[in-house]
Amino acid sequence: MCGIIGYLGKRSAQSILLSGLKKLEYRGYDSAGVAIVSDGNLQVKKMAGKISNLENALIDSPMSGSVGVGHTRWATHGKPDDVNAHPHSSCNNKFSLVHNGIIENYRELKTSLETKGHHFTSETDTEVIVHLIGEQSGSLRDRVQSAVNLIEGTFAIGVISADEPNTIVGARRGSPMIVGSTDGEKFLASDIPAILEYTRDVIYLEDNELVTLNESQVEVTDFNGNQVEKKPRHIDWNPVAARKEGYKHFMHKEIHEQSQAVSDTIRSRRFKTEGLSWDEGTLEETTVKEVDKIFIVACGTSSYASRVAKYLWEDYLTIPIEVELGSEFRYRNPPLDKNSLVIGVSQSGETADTLAGLEKARDSGATIISVPNVLGSTITRRSDAVLYTHAGPEIGVASTKAFTSQLIALSLLGLELGRMRGAIANSEARERASVLDKAPALVREQLDTEAKIVELAESYYEKENFLFLGRDILYPIALEGALKLKEISYIHAEAYPAGELKHGPIALIDERMPVVALITKNSVYDKVFSNIEEVRARKGKVIVLTDDLSGEVENIADELIPLPRTQKTLTPLIFTIPLQLLAYHIGVLRGTDVDQPRNLAKSVTVE
Repeated sequence: MCGIIGYLGKRSAQSILLSGLKKLEYRGYDSAGVAIVSDGNLQVKKMAGKISNLENALIDSPMSGSVGVGHTRWATHGKPDDVNAHPHSSCNNKFSLVHNGIIENYRELKTSLETKGHHFTSETDTEVIVHLIGEQSGSLRDRVQSAVNLIEGTFAIGVISADEPNTIVGARRGSPMIVGSTDGEKFLASDIPAILEYTRDVIYLEDNELVTLNESQVEVTDFNGNQVEKKPRHIDWNPVAARKEGYKHFMHKEIHEQSQAVSDTIRSRRFKTEGLSWDEGTLEETTVKEVDKIFIVACGTSSYASRVAKYLWEDYLTIPIEVELGSEFRYRNPPLDKNSLVIGVSQSGETADTLAGLEKARDSGATIISVPNVLGSTITRRSDAVLYTHAGPEIGVASTKAFTSQLIALSLLGLELGRMRGAIANSEARERASVLDKAPALVREQLDTEAKIVELAESYYEKENFLFLGRDILYPIALEGALKLKEISYIHAEAYPAGELKHGPIALIDERMPVVALITKNSVYDKVFSNIEEVRARKGKVIVLTDDLSGEVENIADELIPLPRTQKTLTPLIFTIPLQLLAYHIGVLRGTDVDQPRNLAKSVTVE
């Protein structure tokens, strides 16, 4: 959830570190800092708040040097302030360190170090690591290797030393870390956008691997010191994709990129005669035919895309399908075995709870499929087969184009599973998949109605509570709509299956309560219509999104957003767009930071 950047080269480390931190600010934002080696000493500057605070301070008092590390933080241990910000330094100021993750045995380590005379200045678990490194002996690489073998928990760390001014050492266990290099320059980072401006060839560190960067080489070893051969992977993302391109916010830009994102997700893997084209790995038909239960493991927005998939897949997959929250699945004892298929859905591919759930499944002998957005992310290396969403980099914390791309990818995945199991014929799978070709145009059509959504936002942005209702395949979209509004505007919003209205939520309804109802002719139309009548009878303000073009709904709606009729597979997609725009414009009108909502981070890489 935090961001790491390291630089070793001939240019000013300060400017490159700040540039990298700005590109990682979506991962965490409550404080930021840099440490740079200068004339045999370590200079450290760190501040609470936005990166702009740190940048302004460094403009007033610049730091020289061409080797350093930087960090943007999302607090886990210790309040967000200057002292708890990273980097942290050893007692003798010989070592500085940045860290993503959580150290589980930091209390025991801290007590032991204090008995040896170490003095701690922060409330963080991170500071323990740098003191532990200072307590070891040998080269910087040797010290880090010794220290990480004493640590329990998850971490990605970058370390510099005043005694070895031309070296950076990084290590990883459970948190992402990548390495990049060009002529005479080396980079360390937690995520691709931080270094994409400088290089597109990156090395992904695996768990329990350590990297040593110096002027002449990049050396990767395991935590026992054994050398590991690594091959760089080429990243096709364009750095321009991580800029706003004239939009006021990344979120708005990414909402408008959805037509292209879903198009890329479809185009990259059209059904061939023999079936779906996997991005990485493969599955044997015999394996899929033996599957007797499916678990889809995800968190947050990805879990709602997974719920949509469950509704779609149940039309032709006659085996149990469960959608599981990663944070719950990892600690339960579900009936997993070699005949289980477990599908991990994660935009970043680094979501800690989802990864832990897949590890649990793998230990049971289950087959693993992953649906990530980030090339080479950890989840892909835990999977037998991978289906990327190809949404491109998503900078806004609240997921938009990644979600709609997941809807497309999961639709394709379900058809492939049905085809492989013989539940649907090859020709039918191709025919159903071809329906998705309409998706880009339908998305563009919904984006063209934005002016109507702006008017709606202007009428309702001062409300403090919203209720979202949907049934069947639109219930997960109601959940997603409520989540987006909560994330972006800080308005309290809840979502329910419309049929559950009378089982409690109806008590909330009065003339001050806006109710957003999603109604489709594709499913239980009459039932939802009746539920909305119940809201009107209690003077609730009804905002209806519907693909019923007969005009019947106009009689029960205070506000009406008409949507085009389309096949069931595409219905969730077209209902999503106006809900995203509504959340965005309400957030803007309320003056919130829509790209970086308070207390949230893009990639949840800690438990």
